[in-house]
Amino acid sequence: MIRVCLLGAGNVATHLFNAFQNTKSINLVQWYNRDIKKISTFKNTVDITDDISKLSEADIYIIAVSDDVIPEVSTALPFENRLVVHTSGSVNVHSLDKKNRRGVFYPLQTFSKDVPVNFANVPICIEALDKTDLKPLAQLAEAIGSPWYKISTEQRQTLHLAAVFVNNFTNQLYRIAHEISDAKNINFDILKPLITETAKKVQEVSPYMAQTGPAKRNDKKTIKKHLKLLENENHKAIYELLTESIKKTHGVSSRPRTKTDKRK
Repeated sequence: MIRVCLLGAGNVATHLFNAFQNTKSINLVQWYNRDIKKISTFKNTVDITDDISKLSEADIYIIAVSDDVIPEVSTALPFENRLVVHTSGSVNVHSLDKKNRRGVFYPLQTFSKDVPVNFANVPICIEALDKTDLKPLAQLAEAIGSPWYKISTEQRQTLHLAAVFVNNFTNQLYRIAHEISDAKNINFDILKPLITETAKKVQEVSPYMAQTGPAKRNDKKTIKKHLKLLENENHKAIYELLTESIKKTHGVSSRPRTKTDKRK
């Protein structure tokens, strides 16, 4: 059984707590957070503390806190030569205090506290400065049913960057679409099947091959109409930027649309 001590009470920490509680091969020995009120409702389920100097002994200590306080928390740990990992996609493994064995246990997924997550659909990116520490991290991932991948800091940081595009930026586009439809009293739910189908399509073909729309076919009349409909200047700028990006990607920036062009 893997003994784990969890530090932090944000979205990632909360979902990891739930995942650990649902497996018999992980013993969550303690949950630490500097504001104990945030985890007080779990006091009958797990040992909780707000005193970092009184952390229990564990096989793996998982620091699931904001990126900017990871070094501070790792420095405050009252022990040495134990396996300490963080869950960040962008923080270098060397940001952890070198008094302990250092690693990363990065779940590549979007987390909201009140939205359930199936960890079978959460890839775990693992990293360890000592190769022998990769095994317990892999076992931890397997225990919660997650696929895992051994990657370097550079690869993980690049994945995190790519994730911002496919998740955060895409969600912002959803928000803009919601605002545009809302302004004309259109139910946003009408767009949801399209959102789902687009996400499904890239499971089968590359994003390049999946691209459709007026920018790809260089439909200048439709693009012009869309820009005229947009009342928000920021939305208009985003539309123009993405349109130009698609046109450059598909080599249609200077190609005029003809009657023989097929709509896609």
